[in-house]
Amino acid sequence: MRKVQIITDSCSDLTVELMEKYGVDYAQMNTVFEGKTSPADLSWTESDVHSLYGLMRDGNRVTTTQVPIDEFDRVFRKYLAKDCDIVYIGCSLKQSGSVNTAKILAEELEHEFPGSKISCIDSFHASMGEGILALDAAEFAKNGKTVDEITEYVLDRRKYMNQFATVHTLDFLRKAGRVKASSAFFGNLLGVKPIIIADADGEQAAIKKVKGRAGSIKEIVTLLKETITDPEDQTVYVAHADCAADEVNMLVDLIKSEIKCKDVYVGYIGPIIGASIGPDALAIFAFGKEITFRIAEK
Repeated sequence: MRKVQIITDSCSDLTVELMEKYGVDYAQMNTVFEGKTSPADLSWTESDVHSLYGLMRDGNRVTTTQVPIDEFDRVFRKYLAKDCDIVYIGCSLKQSGSVNTAKILAEELEHEFPGSKISCIDSFHASMGEGILALDAAEFAKNGKTVDEITEYVLDRRKYMNQFATVHTLDFLRKAGRVKASSAFFGNLLGVKPIIIADADGEQAAIKKVKGRAGSIKEIVTLLKETITDPEDQTVYVAHADCAADEVNMLVDLIKSEIKCKDVYVGYIGPIIGASIGPDALAIFAFGKEITFRIAEK
């Protein structure tokens, strides 16, 4: 039986440590600043993190690209040459066209490598919501599952990956075209912070506003507490965009006191999602109740 390699992309916000632990690889997207294109490397350092978000705090705009087809070609061939099949779990198609690019290439490579299978899946998520699905799929793959079995598994699991995030402002997401919300959410009323989820169609959707930063941090924990299932059996993942240590610690302490989860993992929101969401965003992720909210129906 052929081994199945799980691949994700720069939007997954997985650390090198996590990818090595679970045997996951990724295809790199790019950031663009002042005409210079740079790979969105998830092995970035704390200094790199401060540098990116510092640029944005100074009023600069950083843009992004999807995964170039030659990057997909490099990563896919690496594992096809080892007689592996591939499951690529990519950023939501509502946020990036990378999955569609990968599908076009996959069809060509399956002809070039007879007997191989490449499945390209829209995760319906971004950041660590996408990343956790890749880690979960890698654990499933270790049990000898086929590409088709892993694909079916991920298509089901993506419906239960819950994300709750808060930002100081929706301005960065609005400029990047990455969030759906009514016009009222873009007013930036003084001290009012939006709460963002990934909806049932993979849209980043602003669903409510909460007074104050501390209030918004408490709210995302409350929402996860109401949603999470079997918390004692899973890790809650926290991702932040260069937030102050006291805010991150407050969030982690709240999670530990309110949700009796197995563990809490803290990482950075990576360069691609960071360029869209902006500095000081905080997000939490875990499997929970099925997502049924659709911003398109509101």
